[in-house]
Amino acid sequence: MELAAVVVVIVVALAFDYTNGFHDAANAIATSVSTRALSPRAALIMAAVMNLAGAFLGTEVASTVGKGIISAPEGMAGLAVVLAALIGAIVWNLVTWFFGMPSSSSHALIGGLVGAALASAGTVQWSGVLEKVVIPMVVSPVVGFVLAGLVMIGILWLVKDGRPQRVTRGFRHAQTVSAAAMALGHGLQDAQKTMGVIVLALVVGGYHQGFDIPWWVILLSAGALSAGTAAGGWRIMRTLGRRIIDLDPPRGFAAEATASAVLYTTAFAFAAPISTTQTITSAILGVGATKRLSAVRWTVAGNIVVAWVLTLPMAALVAALAYWALHGLLM
Repeated sequence: MELAAVVVVIVVALAFDYTNGFHDAANAIATSVSTRALSPRAALIMAAVMNLAGAFLGTEVASTVGKGIISAPEGMAGLAVVLAALIGAIVWNLVTWFFGMPSSSSHALIGGLVGAALASAGTVQWSGVLEKVVIPMVVSPVVGFVLAGLVMIGILWLVKDGRPQRVTRGFRHAQTVSAAAMALGHGLQDAQKTMGVIVLALVVGGYHQGFDIPWWVILLSAGALSAGTAAGGWRIMRTLGRRIIDLDPPRGFAAEATASAVLYTTAFAFAAPISTTQTITSAILGVGATKRLSAVRWTVAGNIVVAWVLTLPMAALVAALAYWALHGLLM
């Protein structure tokens, strides 16, 4: 019975990973597509390949998700908690995807874990949630906004005497590199979150000791994320690439380069599961503000912020409801 439950949880975790891929594909490629640096098909293929590669770069974030957010009980009760958390994250991903809102799959998963743990009267490691989730959730968009603005100001100073057509052409080429770096960072961050949940399920199911990540978990998580990315996320891509600001290649490059740098730093230096969505969106806002404040469609930005704020509690609520339903069926 428990083995079947573990298999179900792994399958659902990979389904979440797939929704993460198509939900967050826009993170890596929306700016490159909107500036015509890459065609949509080429951008999706590149993002899928780099997501796959990024998943193999580390496991620190996976360990944070697996053991630093909640303490799940062993056996069927613990598996019900993990399954409910995944259901909460998947439902919120689908809702925000339907409305084209670039919310955070990472925070949906963490909200799901917290909500399911609370519903089961389990233990939430609030210090880990505060240090690894809440503080980075507040700090990373601010850093992304400010740093992207400074990078853009530096670029504008460097190219002030250049011919506009030559500058545009050069940054279109540069965006292929920055978009690849962004996709690599997305794979580094987001595939690890699914790895952490799968290992948590294996531990509470009694099929794994400790929180080292087996190679097959890395391979499955990387493959599911990459497949989801290849499927695309056109609704959210339109929001990030066109509705916030009309991007040009220099601003697209500055946003992608800044966001990828933030992703690498938080993953390797702090093992913090930050939101790639929030990071790239704040970077786009930062480069847009250097054009002029009115160039940013702040109403759209405000709607995105509302989605960010709602993600943790709404995913937690859905996960709690899912846990109570599962508890009634399984216990």
